[in-house]
Parts: sequence; structure tokens; C-alpha cells
Amino acid sequence: MARSLALRANAHRAALPFITNWKFTLSVVFIAQVLSAVGFSMIFPFLPLYIDELGSAGGHSTELLAGLVISVQGLTMMVTAPLWGAVADRFGRKKMIMRAMFGGGITLAMMAFVQSAEQLILVRALQGLVTGTVSANNALVASVAPRNRVGFAMGTLQVGLWAGVAVGPLLGGVLADLFGYSLPFLLTAALLVIGGLIVLLGVSEDFTPPPHQAHFAMGSMLRGWRDILATSGVSLLFFMRFLAGLARTVIIPIAPLFVVSLIASDAASSNTYAGMVMAVSAATSTLGAVYLGNLGDRISHRKVLLFSAVAAALLYLPQAFVADIWQLLILQGLAGFAAGGIVAAPSALLSRFTSKETAGAVYGLDNSVISGSRAAAPLVGASVAILLGMRGTFFAAALVFALIALVTWRLLPSDGGSRVR
Repeated sequence: MARSLALRANAHRAALPFITNWKFTLSVVFIAQVLSAVGFSMIFPFLPLYIDELGSAGGHSTELLAGLVISVQGLTMMVTAPLWGAVADRFGRKKMIMRAMFGGGITLAMMAFVQSAEQLILVRALQGLVTGTVSANNALVASVAPRNRVGFAMGTLQVGLWAGVAVGPLLGGVLADLFGYSLPFLLTAALLVIGGLIVLLGVSEDFTPPPHQAHFAMGSMLRGWRDILATSGVSLLFFMRFLAGLARTVIIPIAPLFVVSLIASDAASSNTYAGMVMAVSAATSTLGAVYLGNLGDRISHRKVLLFSAVAAALLYLPQAFVADIWQLLILQGLAGFAAGGIVAAPSALLSRFTSKETAGAVYGLDNSVISGSRAAAPLVGASVAILLGMRGTFFAAALVFALIALVTWRLLPSDGGSRVR
């Protein structure tokens, strides 16, 4: 009896360092996630307005440049994200977080000093090449979290992401109205550098590359991507990830202009109100991510994704008919809660469907897909707005969310609830 108790005690003590390590790592990465999310989202409410203030050195239209400044970062990140993911699996995920944080800090600082819209677009393209904080954070946490806690871990990261996005747009809008556009860029750069230092000093990654990945080779990298895409459910998840990114960001290019149309009597505060619309959605998404991430661990992330997509479709439809800013804020808040599940569930499902050793490549591909959706969304949003008016973009978003629900219901494999692989 005594021997049995001693063995159990030793096993318990042996397990404690692992438990402490992954939870501590999650906590540190969570803080870095919040800082980067606050920073990156701080500039979103006024990017089209900043373009208008800078003016074009080549005489291009403001509408074209406003679409490009949002799309170009997604395009370049779409190309490089899988490469960075593969590098992470060979050389460590912590290094990729630091690369994204410090690289983002440099490029965001540069944006404060550009002299034309074309220069801003060029630096945004460079930003896409060197950043990718979310996928780097996801890869590190997915590689250390236990399988039966991956929903909690990914939900926690989404809380960090959406908490930052809840604060960033409102803060950026207020700062832009009070001090101009340069200060938000410089503050973002500072936050990213601080986040990078926190990871540098706070995370100790025990990383050993798998033997077959010890040497970086394009052939093995391509085979790795092929194997990941051939895994049951993964390609379908990437397709839905693209749709979700498209649906959630299709309104971003027209949001500041739509807000102005609702508050014509107080247009001087347009940056603040535009930031408020994004902030309220992000705040409720934070709550949705943590609640629905935990719920998915218990009942199935597939079910969470299905019902979240249905709810988002139903909540985006009435936004096409709002007559006042408060109506838009309420509906964006409710839809944001559903969006928390739509973002967190695929992250958890990817971890369940794939192995820890390929986490970098998996989330690199994931980030590439998300970046592609962000690149396409402004063009889709602008096209829909031209054909159907700004309100038509809300119809388009609802339709895409409905498609996600349909694909999830009919085609996505079950994840087995709290199953541990």
C-alpha cells in the first residue's frame, strides 16, 4: 500500500513540471497576444482615412488605394506564412513569435513616417512578409497543450486576440482624432517590441526537431504540406477558415463610411465611432471564445462551429436595415459572441486532426488561408457595395456564414467531443 502511494506521489510530482510549463507558456503568450492585437487593431479604423489624408503620389483614386492598403498585407502574408510555419517546425516556435513581434514593430514604426499612400502600401506589404503573430502563437501553444485541453488553450489565445481587438480600434480612433495618425503607429510599434521581449524572457521552449525535419529542404516541406492537406477534415477546415475570414472582414473597408452615414450630424467623431463598432464586436468575441472554447472541449468543437455559424448568419441579416449607430452596435455585439466560436473552434479542430510535431506548418497554412481571406475581403466588399450599396455587404456576410454552417453540417468529420488523441 505504502509503495503504491509512493509511486502515485512520484508520478504526480513528475507531471507537475509539464502542467506548470504549458500553463505558464500559455500565460506568457496570452500577454504577448493581447499586446500585438491591441497594436495591430489600433490602426484599422482609420486606414482608409489615413490614405485620404496622405494623398496619392501617382494620382490614383482613394477608393483603389484604400482597398489595396488593406489587401496587400494579406497577400504577402498569404505567401510567406506557410514558409514561416515550416521554419518553426525545424528551428522552434518561440523564434517565430519573436520574428513576428520585432518585425512588426519595425514596419509599424515606418508607417508613421510615410509621405504618400503608395509608400504606406509598400510598407504594409513588407509587414505581411515579416509578421504573423497569431499563427506563431497558436503553433507554440498547440505544441505544448495537452490534447484534452486544446480547446481551452486556443480559446484563451482567442480571448487575448479579441480582448486586444476590443481595445485597439477604439483607442486608435480616439488617438487619431486627438493627435493625428502618426501616434497610433508609433504606439503599436512599442507594444509589439514589448510583446517580443516578454516572449524572449518569459518562454523557455524545450524544442527538438523531429529527425526527418532536422534539415530544412523544400522537398520535405512540400511533402509535409501535402500530408497535412490530405489529413481527413483539414482541407475542409481551411476552406471554412477562408469563408469565415471573408465574412468577418468583408465590411471593414466600408465600415468607417457606413458609420459616417449613420452619424452625419457628428461626423467629426467618425474615427471614434468606427473604432467603437469594431471594439464592441471584439469584446463580445472575447467572451464567446473562452466560453465556446471550453464548451467545445466538452460537447464537440464541430457542434460549436455549426451553431455559431448559424447564429452569425441570423445576426448579420438585420444589420443591413439599421437606422442608427446604437442598433449597429448591439447587433455587432451579439454577432461578435458567435464569431468567438467561429474563430476558436477551427483552431482547436486543427490541433485535434493533426499531430503536435507539425503544429508550425499547420498554423502557418492556417494563417496563409486567413491572410488570403483578408486580401480578398476588401475587394469583395467594395464590389458588393458598388453593386448593392454598403448595406448589401451585410447580406453578403450573412450568406457566407450560412454556407459555413451548411458545409460543417454536411461534410465536416466529427471530433468526438472531449476525445483525447
